[in-house]
Amino acid sequence: MGGVAKMIGAVAVVMWVAFFCCHAAEGGRRQLRFDGKSGEFRILQVADMHYADGKRTPCEDVFPQQMASCSDLNTTAFIRRVILAEKPDLIVFTGDNIFGFDATDAASSMDAAFAPAVSSNIPWAAVLGNHDQESTFSREGVMKHIVSMKNTLSQLNPPEAHVIDGFGNYNLEVHGVEGSRLANKSVLNLYFLDSGDYSTVPSIPGYGWIKPSQQLWFERTSSKLQRAYVNKPEPQKGPAPGLTYFHIPLPEFASFDSSNFTGVKQEGISSASVNSGFFTTMVAAGM
Repeated sequence: MGGVAKMIGAVAVVMWVAFFCCHAAEGGRRQLRFDGKSGEFRILQVADMHYADGKRTPCEDVFPQQMASCSDLNTTAFIRRVILAEKPDLIVFTGDNIFGFDATDAASSMDAAFAPAVSSNIPWAAVLGNHDQESTFSREGVMKHIVSMKNTLSQLNPPEAHVIDGFGNYNLEVHGVEGSRLANKSVLNLYFLDSGDYSTVPSIPGYGWIKPSQQLWFERTSSKLQRAYVNKPEPQKGPAPGLTYFHIPLPEFASFDSSNFTGVKQEGISSASVNSGFFTTMVAAGM
């Protein structure tokens, strides 16, 4: 979000999704599946890399004795270590992948930023933050470059949505264990949305937000997937599990306090000044 997030390593979160039986959802060019041995689907989330010009870009927010040797390359090394340690089934980058103001060439910066995921041969997906378009590419150009990269499941926008705000709105489905009765049924749904960069309304300051056109697409897509989840073949009970990824936090995040999270909070929550109602939309969809 802010301009001070270039640290030794990007923020990385590993999520394990496990159920009592096999689960499913389709993953575009490569099919995502739960692991047959563990029954898990492991997601590594990487946020706010703020990558720029590699070795030439120094770190921020590190100890003085680290400044001389710390650069974007430390972020690359950190992400490689996490990938090797956690062995995720999917890597998700949730915006501010590059820090446009410091990036001399957007394409080169993105190639370097996503290199650990590309070289791992693990499927990966990305959404945009508020800084990705501040270099030599437009917001659309940034997303088109991401979509063109190796091993990515990222999409520019859903083909069925003729009018939708932003770039990088799409969904992925994770299938159950190959050969299981749920091998062809979507039971874990992943949604990716472009939360924008900054408000384009002169009377409304601050960050962007998820627009009505995006929420309409989300509602229609999640409703379709929920119906498929509870209908034949292999009808399931309850709402289909789902996760939604976007960059700018919803205003509701401000209601969380130290009793609601684990870790160290070193930066304030930077939400849009407009509450778009997307939290309510997600709850209604069974998120």
